[in-house]
Amino acid sequence: MSAMSKYKTLSQAKESFSKSDFKTAMEKFASVLQNYPNSKEAYNGVILSEMALSGESGAEALFDYYEILQEEDKEQADIIMGEILQNIDGTIEKFSQVFAEPLRERLEYEDGIMYEDFKALLDRGESFKETFENIMFSTRVIITRKEDFLDFLDNLIEHGFAEMALSYLESALGIYPNDALLLKLLKKLSKTKRSKN
Repeated sequence: MSAMSKYKTLSQAKESFSKSDFKTAMEKFASVLQNYPNSKEAYNGVILSEMALSGESGAEALFDYYEILQEEDKEQADIIMGEILQNIDGTIEKFSQVFAEPLRERLEYEDGIMYEDFKALLDRGESFKETFENIMFSTRVIITRKEDFLDFLDNLIEHGFAEMALSYLESALGIYPNDALLLKLLKKLSKTKRSKN
């Protein structure tokens, strides 16, 4: 297989995956991997296709995420996705551990606004975008619960802070690659980014 046909086959594989033809996608990724055993993209593609074929609900969202990452930095995208796929078996126990007790204990020393207080401002009719931009330059929003974190991400996506939301999602998915709610937000984010392009 020549380098030219390698990229053509990878492109066809991705196209098949996008059309939910996971079997063809897997065959094409596998044929590249056979000829280029060090191709991280083909390797990741095989695993994602296999996940999708076995009915793993997060596979398509992860694939969308992979494509977003590749637009920014192809080499880094392969590494990040490889790490996520390696960790996928160690799925989520308690997301709240990320925002655990030590954080609560530190809050009195931190310069920040609790998410509940931030939400209270919004409940009084303040605009999310304006309020968040004002806070962003003077302090930080402190989040201690998963529900608040997801709500915050959703608001970031809704109000045009896609890059920031992606950054938070990347960190969270690095720890919890199978979290259904995170993957749902990721899908929403990729649709938002696509509609802008």
